[in-house]
Amino acid sequence: RLYWVCVGWLRTAIWGAKVICGVQWRVHGFDHLPGADKLQPVILVGVGNLGAALLRYGGFQKEGFEVAAAFDVEPEQAQRRNAPTQVRPMQDLGEFIRNNQVKMAILAVPEESAQGVVNRMVKAGIQAILNYSPAVIRVPEDVNVRNVDVAVELENLSFYLKRPRKKAGDGG
Repeated sequence: RLYWVCVGWLRTAIWGAKVICGVQWRVHGFDHLPGADKLQPVILVGVGNLGAALLRYGGFQKEGFEVAAAFDVEPEQAQRRNAPTQVRPMQDLGEFIRNNQVKMAILAVPEESAQGVVNRMVKAGIQAILNYSPAVIRVPEDVNVRNVDVAVELENLSFYLKRPRKKAGDGG
């Protein structure tokens, strides 16, 4: 896992690093570095305020990812949020994942619908999920999930604000 972090840093920090990292990946038995020759497709499910903001985020491409499609239960309403990607209806989710061999998804749906959506995505072939939903989702062992909870992160920052700060020269 640390290797992934280093590869991502190298790819963005050094011009031409895709070639360098590509060689390292071949040395380690991998055919290619994700994003080195084409953008890796990702889907986004849930185009409310947070999902629409994620769709407008410009940093995915520079890291080798492309939001290939977005899905919502109310695609017409979601499209009015100025989403730069066409928002598709949820009934197209499984077919799109299978037909386009998408392996990664960003989840930004309400808590009460998260597990059902995850079950559909995993059944269709999703193997990695970035979860912005407040739900604790259950997945098979071979599916990787990273939870992003902004409130918990703020709580962590708040904890450090309340700790006494060490002054320069205090040995810490």
